[in-house]
Amino acid sequence: MNTIKKNRNLILVLCLTLGLAPFYPEPHIWGKLKWIAGGGVGMEFKDYFDLLFHGFPWILLIIWLSLKAKDLAR
Repeated sequence: MNTIKKNRNLILVLCLTLGLAPFYPEPHIWGKLKWIAGGGVGMEFKDYFDLLFHGFPWILLIIWLSLKAKDLAR
């Protein structure tokens, strides 16, 4: 977990690039989340994999933020 703490800038760059790409007409992950919220009708395995691929930087960011909050609470 120390590796995650040390790579804050990398995690932020990943969120802003891979996590949001492609940017037009809306961030790709946002479109996938809306699709799932609408019931996910027609989603295939590749769509779920794509969601995981674009969502992984955001998962890392959440882990980093929770570790940072835990350190600040001490």
